[in-house]
Amino acid sequence: MTAEGHLIFAIASAIFAKRAELTPELANGDWWHVIPAALLTCLLPDIDHPKSLLGQRLKWISQPIARAFGHRGFTHSLLAIIAGLALFQINIPRGWLVPADALQGLVLGYLSHIVADMLTPAGVPLLWPCRWRFRLPLLNSQKSNQLERVLCLALVGYAIWFPPGMTPFGPSGWPTQVINTVQGNLDRLINKHIEH
Repeated sequence: MTAEGHLIFAIASAIFAKRAELTPELANGDWWHVIPAALLTCLLPDIDHPKSLLGQRLKWISQPIARAFGHRGFTHSLLAIIAGLALFQINIPRGWLVPADALQGLVLGYLSHIVADMLTPAGVPLLWPCRWRFRLPLLNSQKSNQLERVLCLALVGYAIWFPPGMTPFGPSGWPTQVINTVQGNLDRLINKHIEH
C-alpha cells in the first residue's frame, strides 16, 4: 500500500475507533489527540524499507533494520505490536507528557498500517519469524492507486457514518448485534423461501 493509502486508512481507523468506542480512552478522547497520533505512527512499520517515505528520511535507522529483518519482517509482526504496547506501559505516570487517548492513537496508527498491508497480495508475517503471510488481497498496488484511494476514502465515509453511541465493542456489543441482525434477516429470508 502507498503512503497516501496508509494515511487515509489511519484516518478511517481513528474515526471508526473513536465512534465505535473501542476503549474508554478513545471514546472520551479528543479528536485532536487521536487522529494526529494515528497519523504519526501509520507509516512507522515501513521504517524497514529504505525506499519508503519514512525510510528515505531516516536512512540511518531504516538501512540497519532492513538488513536485519527485511521489508515486512519484524516491524509488521505481532511481536512489534506487543513490543509497542509494552513500551507504552513502562512506568509512565498517568497524565505525563502524552495523554492516554494520544497513546492509544499512536498504537492505533501502527496497527492500521499492518491491517492495511494485509489487504495487499504480499500480506504480512504476523507470526514472524515464521514466514507465513496473512492476507486478504483486495488491493493490488501494482495496477493502480485509484482502487486503493477509493477503498480508503470509502472506509473514511463509513467511519463517519458509523452511528456513535452504539453499544460498546465486546461480547454483547455492536459486533454481536450486527451479526445477530444479519443472521435474523437471513433466517427470515430462508423461512419465507421455504414457505413458498
